[in-house]
Amino acid sequence: MQVGRLRMQAAEEGGRERERVKERETKRRDILFVRAGEHSEKHQRRIGVRVAMEAAMDLMRRMPPTQVDTALSSLLLLLPQYSSELLSRVDQPLQVAWDAECLKHYLLCDYNRDGDSYRSPWSCKYFPSLEDGAQPSDQLRKLEVEANEIFAIYRDQYYEGGISSVYLWEPEIGGGFAACFLIKKDGSEDGQGRRGLLQHGLWDAIHVLEVGEEDEGLAHYRLTSTVMLSFTTKDAPSVSFSLSGSITREMQADLSVAEGHLTNMGRMIEEMEGKLRNGLDQVYFGKTKEVVFTLREPLGSLTATSATGQSLQQVVMDDILRK
Repeated sequence: MQVGRLRMQAAEEGGRERERVKERETKRRDILFVRAGEHSEKHQRRIGVRVAMEAAMDLMRRMPPTQVDTALSSLLLLLPQYSSELLSRVDQPLQVAWDAECLKHYLLCDYNRDGDSYRSPWSCKYFPSLEDGAQPSDQLRKLEVEANEIFAIYRDQYYEGGISSVYLWEPEIGGGFAACFLIKKDGSEDGQGRRGLLQHGLWDAIHVLEVGEEDEGLAHYRLTSTVMLSFTTKDAPSVSFSLSGSITREMQADLSVAEGHLTNMGRMIEEMEGKLRNGLDQVYFGKTKEVVFTLREPLGSLTATSATGQSLQQVVMDDILRK
């Protein structure tokens, strides 16, 4: 009898142990399922963010510069949770503000903004006034003043007018410093241009430079440049032509700092702007000329001196000579 009771107790204890093991396994599986669900949900959120941003940036790349502000405002309404990333990644046409202290115009961008105020490179003050706005260090401010003076000369020589601004700041991560060189040229009849050959014409150039710490007399420079162009011509009351677009390129170089950072940055910007102008000439103007020159002329304008008329004359003469 005693042996039987011991066996029954052992069996009951074994059953309870098996139930405890099964319960532990069930809890472990539940925890794994929950973690897997959380991971899947986070993964889906990350995928959703990436897809949404790729679609938004793909849309903005196809927008003409004259419609960038409108398109960006619509995207901010559709995707308010990505507003900070959109504002930092989308290049917008440069806006102009007035420095009431130095009596000079300056350009607005994300790099001189603090809240709703923008810092002027001339007086180093924010408009509207901001007491605790971010300021460059004394050393960077001295370099910034010199860069604005030199870049104004560069602007006058290459652009024959316009507005320029240069901003310097210290990056949050890593050493060195960063700089932003801006140029805005209005080539319309009532703009800052000296020729005024266009009914409407804007050129916005944004050059962002990241300068690494000096190492054995060398510094690493990384330049990202964007140019936005839009213009409209009107030769007759019923004839007008519009063209707009943007182009972005990047350049990196390790240069000696013996002649100073401004010299290196100026040469890189000058070289990059030459490449961008050539790219715009080949891509936009070259393709536009090709399309325009292959268009057929209306029958009413077909004359012996027109391009189409001359080409038809050449075809007829070739046929006559062959016969």
